[in-house]
Amino acid sequence: MVNKTQRLTVTGIMIALGTVLSIITIFRLPYGGEITLFGMVPILLTGYLFGVKWGIASGAVFGIIQGLLGATMSGAFIGQRVSGVIAVMAIDYIIAFAVLGFSGIFKNKIIKTTPSFVLGCVFAIFLRFCAHFVSGVIIWGSYAQSTLEAVHNSLSTAILTNFTGTGLAAVYSLAYNASFMLPEMLLSVFAAVIIINVKSVSRLAE
Repeated sequence: MVNKTQRLTVTGIMIALGTVLSIITIFRLPYGGEITLFGMVPILLTGYLFGVKWGIASGAVFGIIQGLLGATMSGAFIGQRVSGVIAVMAIDYIIAFAVLGFSGIFKNKIIKTTPSFVLGCVFAIFLRFCAHFVSGVIIWGSYAQSTLEAVHNSLSTAILTNFTGTGLAAVYSLAYNASFMLPEMLLSVFAAVIIINVKSVSRLAE
């Protein structure tokens, strides 16, 4: 049994570790979003070890830190008014990372630790993708046409030919966010399988 002080200590370490790992980027997109070196894994693990509610709170704190980093290290807030900055911070950072706490949703529903954690990770990361997708449509959708025109290949031409308005924004958001969230999910699940099978971690997860 882990007491509250131990939880706070472990959570603080996990948030710090996740922050460091998120800075180590494999690929960064121009308007926010990157493939990191397992940056989500510490928060996913926190949600699984200590429960969904604790994980959501931890993810929200982590998201605020990510938002501050995004403001200084990427173009996440470029061209946004105050209302836009608030919306981006809320959806793309606080909500998007808070939902990683849902990694523990299958803990008491699936007996075996590894599949319950892996499925929880996939579900939580999908929720994060959904948050980015919604943000991409309602906040970043106005950039869809100019961005796709700048790419100027057969795929972008086909998209511009067949979609306009909200439909174009949705396709753009889907493609943009999938381009980093899919590999980010695969890396995170790979790490999750390894970590949850470490004896000390699996014992703590019981």
